[in-house]
Amino acid sequence: MNVLEINHLKKEFDGLTVLQDISLSVKKGEVVSVIGPSGSGKSTLLRCATMLEQMDGGELVYMGEKAAWEEKDACVYAPKEKLKQVRRRFGLVFQNFNLFPHYTVLKNIMDAPVSVDRVPKEEARQQALALLGQLGLEDKADAYPYQLSGGQQQRVSIARALAVKPEILFFDEHTTALDPELTGEVLRVIRELADQNTTMIIVTHEMAFARDVANQVIFMDDGYILEQGDPRQVFEHPKEERTRQFLSRFTQG
Repeated sequence: MNVLEINHLKKEFDGLTVLQDISLSVKKGEVVSVIGPSGSGKSTLLRCATMLEQMDGGELVYMGEKAAWEEKDACVYAPKEKLKQVRRRFGLVFQNFNLFPHYTVLKNIMDAPVSVDRVPKEEARQQALALLGQLGLEDKADAYPYQLSGGQQQRVSIARALAVKPEILFFDEHTTALDPELTGEVLRVIRELADQNTTMIIVTHEMAFARDVANQVIFMDDGYILEQGDPRQVFEHPKEERTRQFLSRFTQG
């Protein structure tokens, strides 16, 4: 069974179509990199997949359960309780960290398991400490976000997303706000997650990373998926001229 299926997704803003006939599926343990120029619809795709934006057409399915589908030329969403369950299937890492500034690192990570999933506090605390250890932040449990570097804040964001034990993790240009050194720090963590067969969709401008870590690469342009396939095929033998143009700007080191 696929963890995620998106079929014929359509999204408009003020009558302008920004996503057109987008279909993709993600298997358990698979890493999907989404690449393409700015404004191609990559982040909107992620926002529709995580229900931060409402789709205007198509179908959204998590673990075989329909979250949204098309009915009479409109998109219909499952009832609130069902959507609540569906939202527990995924975690989302934003480019701007989105940590609670008045919470410690530990409390940021414990918050959703305790308040949403009703995990006992001590159990949530132990899980959070284990995640901090996994991400090399064991000494930052009592720190506040403002006391951390950008790379550390992004690793806390990843720990927070992992704390709800999602079936799939979404990363939306998670290194945009970071300098090259901190970018490397965060990408190392994501490589480790990939090695542990964590299911992920990653919107990224880091081409070498997209090529080396993904099982599947999707190239988007102007609201369409122009090309998708395994990294070697997309990067070394692209079928579309537009893909070739885009990738020619990046060294294939």
